[in-house]
Amino acid sequence: MARKSSTTEIQPMPEINSQAFQEDATALTVLGDIAQGMQEERDLVNQLLGQAQMAGAFEDFSRTVRTSKLAYVKETKLYRAIAGKKNPHGAEILSGTWEEFCNLLGRSVDQVDRDIANLRAFGEEALESMSRMGIGYRELRQYRKLPEDQKTALLEAAKSGDKDAFVELAEELIAKSAKDKEALAQQLDNVNADYEAQSQVLADTSSKLQDTKLELEKTRRLVAARTADEKVIAIREEATKLATEAEAAVVCKLRPAVEALVAHADEDGADHRAVIAGLLAQVERAVSSIRVEYGIPSTPDSDATPEWMREDADTQVAQSLARA
Repeated sequence: MARKSSTTEIQPMPEINSQAFQEDATALTVLGDIAQGMQEERDLVNQLLGQAQMAGAFEDFSRTVRTSKLAYVKETKLYRAIAGKKNPHGAEILSGTWEEFCNLLGRSVDQVDRDIANLRAFGEEALESMSRMGIGYRELRQYRKLPEDQKTALLEAAKSGDKDAFVELAEELIAKSAKDKEALAQQLDNVNADYEAQSQVLADTSSKLQDTKLELEKTRRLVAARTADEKVIAIREEATKLATEAEAAVVCKLRPAVEALVAHADEDGADHRAVIAGLLAQVERAVSSIRVEYGIPSTPDSDATPEWMREDADTQVAQSLARA
């Protein structure tokens, strides 16, 4: 028995709203343009981020490659382009900070900044060589503190790749630098000590000068208020006092110094006579200059004969007893 044929009814397509379709297409185009502009910076930072992460997987031989990428990102502030990206280690949205960028690499800001500082201090070639030698952060920090000339010599040694020679030179330079710093510190201490001593001497001198001025002014006022005879007596008393002090300085200070020189000469056979003669001549010259300048005789009067040997000695003694 033959099957009865059937006819499939074709439903007509709904009419397309061309205006709405055009509006949707235009909106998609605009959104695409906006997304494209935002995507360019993100693509760049994501590319650099990916390169840095890849370099991190080869730590032993590509630390400088990764660090140079990170230095570029930090200098140009490209890390800001991660703003709005979801943190892969949590649910929060990134705000685009340098710390967040470092954390995406599993590194702290201090670690990355330290790597960048080492790269800038030593250069890629030397840093790569030191990395292969197994030089750690502590040693690199010491090397950064070396003077420029010593650092340059160390970097040249690092490029040779000879670890033993490099370590030996590094230890020698560090020891020399420490010794130089100690010497400079000692010089600074000496300079400070000299400065303090000079300041104290100046202060003492200024104080003594001020005291002398006050004493002179006091004397001047006292002299101005005295009679003629009183003035003469006061001036003579002051002069006698000063002469006594000068004599005491010679007897109590200069004489012991001369005695010490003589004793040393007796013990060790050294000849200090020229030195002693110079000291005495210095004092005598000071006294002689006063005598010459004011025409003072070498004795209290013109007769150099001692008073007790003079013809009128008995009369002078009797007068003195009478005054007493």
